[in-house]
Amino acid sequence: MSSSATRVRAIYTKEVREYRRNGSIIAGMAIIGVIFVIVPLIEFIALPASTSTALHNGDALAYMLGIPALLPAFVAAYAVVGERQQGTLEPALTTPIRKEELLLGKALAAFVPSLIVSYAVYVLVLACIKLLAQPAVASALIEGSDVLAQLVFTPLLVGWSVWVSIAVSTRSSDVRVAQQFGILGGFPPIFVTNFIAFGAIHPSLGLALILAAALLIFDAIGWWIVTAAFDRERLITGTR
Repeated sequence: MSSSATRVRAIYTKEVREYRRNGSIIAGMAIIGVIFVIVPLIEFIALPASTSTALHNGDALAYMLGIPALLPAFVAAYAVVGERQQGTLEPALTTPIRKEELLLGKALAAFVPSLIVSYAVYVLVLACIKLLAQPAVASALIEGSDVLAQLVFTPLLVGWSVWVSIAVSTRSSDVRVAQQFGILGGFPPIFVTNFIAFGAIHPSLGLALILAAALLIFDAIGWWIVTAAFDRERLITGTR
C-alpha cells in the first residue's frame, strides 16, 4: 500500500470512529431511515390489488432515492466544521498530509456509511412490501429495472451530497447550520425523483443514462471544486 493510500485510510478510520461516537449524527441518520421506512409501508401495504396496473406505469419507489441525497449531510457536514469546534482540525492541518488525501479520507468516511445505510433501508422496504403488501402490488413495485436504478443512482447521489456537504462544512462555523445547508443541497435531485415517483416524469432508459451521466459529472466537479477551494491557511487561522 502506498504512503498516500495509508494516509487516506488513516483519515478514514479516524473519521468513522468519531462519527460512531457522535450521538447527533447517529440520531439524524436513524430518523431519516425510519421516515423512509414507515411512509412507504403505510402507503403501499394498504393498496388494493386493483392499483397494480397504475403502479406498472412508473417507479413509485423512486422517491427512496431521497435517502442517499439527504443522509450524507448529517455526516459530511461535520467533516470540517465539527473538527474546528472540537479543536482537532488545526493539528491535522499542520501535518504533511496533502489536502487531497485529507478530503478524500473524510469523503470516504461519509460515503461508505451513507451508502450502506441507504441500501439497507431500501432492502428493508422491499422485504416488507414483499411480505405484507398485496402480491399484485408487490410485483408492480419490485421490478428489475427499478431495483437496478436504485443500485446505480444511490452511490451517485451519495457522492453528490457528500461533496456539497463538505463544501458547506469548510465555510461554516456551526455544525447544525452546515447540516441544514447540506440537506438543502440534496433537494434538487429529490425534486426529480419525486416527479418520477408521482408520474410527472416518465422514467426511461434514455432519461436514466442522461441523469446518471449528469450526476457523475457533478460528482467529479464537486471533488475538483472542494479540493481547489480548500484553504488550509484560512482554516488554521480561523479567518473567512
